[in-house]
Amino acid sequence: MVNNKSKKNKWLGVGIFAAGAASICCIVPVLAILGGIGGVASTFSWFQPLRPYFMALSVIALGAAFNQAYKPKKEIECECEPARPGDGNNNKPRFINSKKFLWIILFVSVALYSFPYYSSALFPNVDMTVAMTNSDNIREAKIDIEGMTCSSCENTVDYSLKTTEGVLSATSSYKTGVAKVKYDKTKTSPEQLKKAIEEKAGFKVKDVTELNKKNGEE
Repeated sequence: MVNNKSKKNKWLGVGIFAAGAASICCIVPVLAILGGIGGVASTFSWFQPLRPYFMALSVIALGAAFNQAYKPKKEIECECEPARPGDGNNNKPRFINSKKFLWIILFVSVALYSFPYYSSALFPNVDMTVAMTNSDNIREAKIDIEGMTCSSCENTVDYSLKTTEGVLSATSSYKTGVAKVKYDKTKTSPEQLKKAIEEKAGFKVKDVTELNKKNGEE
Protein backbone atom coordinates (compact mmCIF):
# COMPACT_ATOMS: atom_id res chain seq x y z
CA MET A 1 0.00 0.00 0.00
CA VAL A 2 2.84 2.32 0.85
CA ASN A 3 4.44 1.42 -2.48
CA ASN A 4 1.25 2.38 -4.36
CA LYS A 5 1.15 5.74 -2.57
CA SER A 6 4.78 6.35 -3.44
CA LYS A 7 4.15 5.61 -7.11
CA LYS A 8 1.04 7.80 -7.15
CA ASN A 9 2.89 10.73 -5.58
CA LYS A 10 5.75 10.42 -8.07
CA TRP A 11 3.34 10.45 -11.02
CA LEU A 12 1.45 13.34 -9.41
CA GLY A 13 4.67 15.33 -9.07
CA VAL A 14 5.53 14.73 -12.72
CA GLY A 15 2.01 15.76 -13.75
CA ILE A 16 2.12 19.03 -11.79
CA PHE A 17 5.58 19.91 -13.16
CA ALA A 18 4.59 19.15 -16.75
CA ALA A 19 1.32 21.13 -16.47
CA GLY A 20 3.23 24.14 -15.16
CA ALA A 21 5.93 23.82 -17.83
CA ALA A 22 3.27 23.52 -20.55
CA SER A 23 1.69 26.79 -19.46
CA ILE A 24 4.70 28.91 -18.52
CA CYS A 25 5.16 30.17 -22.09
CA CYS A 26 1.57 31.50 -22.02
CA ILE A 27 1.30 32.75 -18.46
CA VAL A 28 4.67 34.52 -18.09
CA PRO A 29 4.29 36.85 -21.12
CA VAL A 30 0.83 37.93 -19.93
CA LEU A 31 1.97 38.62 -16.37
CA ALA A 32 5.15 40.28 -17.61
CA ILE A 33 3.45 42.71 -19.98
CA LEU A 34 0.76 43.56 -17.43
CA GLY A 35 3.50 44.19 -14.88
CA GLY A 36 5.40 46.46 -17.25
CA ILE A 37 8.36 44.10 -17.69
CA GLY A 38 7.59 42.78 -21.15
CA GLY A 39 11.20 41.98 -21.96
CA VAL A 40 11.08 39.08 -19.50
CA ALA A 41 8.60 37.26 -21.74
CA SER A 42 11.26 36.44 -24.35
CA THR A 43 13.24 34.52 -21.71
CA PHE A 44 10.63 31.77 -21.79
CA SER A 45 9.93 31.80 -25.54
CA TRP A 46 11.94 28.59 -26.05
CA PHE A 47 9.23 26.75 -24.04
CA GLN A 48 6.59 27.40 -26.71
CA PRO A 49 7.53 24.59 -29.16
CA LEU A 50 7.65 22.16 -26.20
CA ARG A 51 4.14 22.99 -24.95
CA PRO A 52 2.36 20.04 -26.69
CA TYR A 53 4.92 17.58 -25.32
CA PHE A 54 4.63 18.86 -21.76
CA MET A 55 0.83 18.70 -22.01
CA ALA A 56 1.00 15.09 -23.22
CA LEU A 57 3.42 14.18 -20.41
CA SER A 58 1.12 15.82 -17.84
CA VAL A 59 -1.94 13.92 -19.10
CA ILE A 60 -0.05 10.61 -19.00
CA ALA A 61 1.36 11.27 -15.53
CA LEU A 62 -1.98 12.34 -14.04
CA GLY A 63 -3.65 9.34 -15.66
CA ALA A 64 -1.10 7.06 -14.01
CA ALA A 65 -1.65 8.80 -10.66
CA PHE A 66 -5.41 8.23 -10.91
CA ASN A 67 -4.80 4.60 -11.84
CA GLN A 68 -2.64 4.13 -8.75
CA ALA A 69 -5.26 5.82 -6.58
CA TYR A 70 -8.33 3.99 -7.83
CA LYS A 71 -7.12 0.53 -8.84
CA PRO A 72 -8.27 -2.28 -6.53
CA LYS A 73 -5.88 -2.87 -3.63
CA LYS A 74 -4.49 -6.33 -3.07
CA GLU A 75 -5.04 -7.77 0.33
CA ILE A 76 -1.76 -8.06 2.19
CA GLU A 77 -0.88 -9.13 5.65
CA CYS A 78 -0.14 -6.26 7.98
CA GLU A 79 2.79 -6.85 10.31
CA CYS A 80 2.47 -3.47 11.99
CA GLU A 81 1.56 -3.15 15.63
CA PRO A 82 -2.16 -2.83 16.36
CA ALA A 83 -3.37 0.63 17.22
CA ARG A 84 -3.39 1.36 20.91
CA PRO A 85 -6.34 2.91 22.73
CA GLY A 86 -6.14 6.69 22.54
CA ASP A 87 -3.85 6.71 19.49
CA GLY A 88 -6.70 7.85 17.24
CA ASN A 89 -7.11 6.74 13.66
CA ASN A 90 -3.50 6.25 12.59
CA ASN A 91 -4.56 4.73 9.28
CA LYS A 92 -6.21 7.93 8.03
CA PRO A 93 -4.21 9.16 4.99
CA ARG A 94 -2.70 12.61 4.95
CA PHE A 95 -4.53 15.15 2.78
CA ILE A 96 -1.69 15.20 0.25
CA ASN A 97 -2.21 11.45 -0.25
CA SER A 98 -5.98 11.68 -0.50
CA LYS A 99 -8.12 11.32 -3.61
CA LYS A 100 -9.55 14.78 -2.93
CA PHE A 101 -6.09 16.31 -3.32
CA LEU A 102 -5.64 14.37 -6.56
CA TRP A 103 -8.84 15.87 -7.98
CA ILE A 104 -7.77 19.36 -6.92
CA ILE A 105 -4.50 18.93 -8.82
CA LEU A 106 -6.46 17.76 -11.87
CA PHE A 107 -8.67 20.88 -11.82
CA VAL A 108 -5.62 23.13 -11.38
CA SER A 109 -3.92 21.41 -14.33
CA VAL A 110 -7.00 21.89 -16.52
CA ALA A 111 -7.04 25.58 -15.54
CA LEU A 112 -3.39 25.86 -16.61
CA TYR A 113 -4.01 24.06 -19.91
CA SER A 114 -6.96 26.32 -20.76
CA PHE A 115 -5.26 29.59 -19.72
CA PRO A 116 -5.00 30.84 -23.33
CA TYR A 117 -8.80 30.74 -23.66
CA TYR A 118 -9.52 33.04 -20.73
CA SER A 119 -6.32 35.11 -20.60
CA SER A 120 -8.05 37.98 -22.42
CA ALA A 121 -10.09 38.64 -19.26
CA LEU A 122 -6.87 39.64 -17.47
CA PHE A 123 -6.08 42.49 -19.85
CA PRO A 124 -7.61 45.89 -19.07
CA ASN A 125 -9.71 47.47 -21.78
CA VAL A 126 -7.66 49.81 -23.94
CA ASP A 127 -9.44 52.99 -24.99
CA MET A 128 -8.89 53.13 -28.75
CA THR A 129 -10.80 56.41 -29.08
CA VAL A 130 -8.51 58.94 -30.71
CA ALA A 131 -8.78 62.51 -31.83
CA MET A 132 -9.88 63.14 -35.39
CA THR A 133 -7.08 61.95 -37.65
CA ASN A 134 -6.48 63.09 -41.20
CA SER A 135 -7.27 60.09 -43.40
CA ASP A 136 -4.15 60.81 -45.43
CA ASN A 137 -2.08 59.99 -42.34
CA ILE A 138 -3.68 56.60 -41.67
CA ARG A 139 -1.58 53.63 -42.68
CA GLU A 140 -2.02 49.88 -42.35
CA ALA A 141 0.78 47.41 -41.73
CA LYS A 142 1.06 43.65 -41.87
CA ILE A 143 3.51 42.25 -39.32
CA ASP A 144 4.91 38.71 -39.57
CA ILE A 145 5.69 37.34 -36.11
CA GLU A 146 7.55 34.24 -34.97
CA GLY A 147 6.61 32.14 -31.94
CA MET A 148 2.86 32.70 -31.45
CA THR A 149 1.28 29.38 -30.48
CA CYS A 150 -2.08 30.16 -28.86
CA SER A 151 -4.74 32.80 -28.28
CA SER A 152 -2.85 34.00 -25.20
CA CYS A 153 -0.02 35.01 -27.55
CA GLU A 154 -2.54 36.93 -29.67
CA ASN A 155 -3.81 38.81 -26.62
CA THR A 156 -0.27 39.71 -25.59
CA VAL A 157 0.67 40.98 -29.04
CA ASP A 158 -2.59 42.93 -29.44
CA TYR A 159 -2.16 44.59 -26.05
CA SER A 160 1.44 45.57 -26.79
CA LEU A 161 0.33 47.24 -30.02
CA LYS A 162 -2.83 48.89 -28.69
CA THR A 163 -0.89 50.54 -25.88
CA THR A 164 1.51 52.10 -28.40
CA GLU A 165 0.81 55.76 -29.16
CA GLY A 166 -0.66 56.32 -32.61
CA VAL A 167 -2.16 52.82 -33.06
CA LEU A 168 -5.81 52.95 -34.11
CA SER A 169 -6.54 49.20 -34.18
CA ALA A 170 -4.65 45.93 -33.95
CA THR A 171 -5.56 42.28 -34.46
CA SER A 172 -3.31 39.25 -34.64
CA SER A 173 -3.62 35.53 -35.37
CA TYR A 174 -1.37 32.83 -33.97
CA LYS A 175 -2.54 30.47 -36.75
CA THR A 176 -1.11 32.70 -39.49
CA GLY A 177 1.56 34.40 -37.38
CA VAL A 178 0.37 37.77 -38.68
CA ALA A 179 -0.77 40.99 -36.99
CA LYS A 180 -2.59 43.75 -38.86
CA VAL A 181 -2.35 47.28 -37.51
CA LYS A 182 -3.87 50.61 -38.44
CA TYR A 183 -1.88 53.57 -37.20
CA ASP A 184 -1.32 57.31 -37.56
CA LYS A 185 1.99 57.75 -39.40
CA THR A 186 2.54 61.12 -37.69
CA LYS A 187 2.62 59.45 -34.25
CA THR A 188 4.25 56.09 -34.86
CA SER A 189 6.06 54.06 -37.52
CA PRO A 190 6.61 50.44 -38.61
CA GLU A 191 9.90 50.43 -36.72
CA GLN A 192 8.15 51.49 -33.51
CA LEU A 193 5.46 48.82 -34.01
CA LYS A 194 8.17 46.18 -34.37
CA LYS A 195 9.91 47.47 -31.26
CA ALA A 196 6.64 47.34 -29.26
CA ILE A 197 6.09 43.67 -30.11
CA GLU A 198 9.66 42.59 -29.47
CA GLU A 199 10.23 44.58 -26.27
CA LYS A 200 6.78 44.39 -24.69
CA ALA A 201 5.49 41.00 -25.83
CA GLY A 202 8.84 39.29 -26.34
CA PHE A 203 8.14 37.87 -29.82
CA LYS A 204 10.49 38.16 -32.78
CA VAL A 205 9.21 40.17 -35.76
CA LYS A 206 10.29 38.72 -39.11
CA ASP A 207 8.95 41.45 -41.37
CA VAL A 208 6.75 44.55 -41.46
CA THR A 209 4.90 45.37 -44.69
CA GLU A 210 3.03 48.63 -45.24
CA LEU A 211 -0.13 47.71 -47.12
CA ASN A 212 -1.32 51.17 -48.21
CA LYS A 213 1.90 53.08 -48.53
CA LYS A 214 1.47 56.18 -50.70
CA ASN A 215 3.56 56.71 -53.79
CA GLY A 216 6.68 58.73 -53.11
CA GLU A 217 6.78 57.92 -49.36
CA GLU A 218 10.00 56.74 -47.85
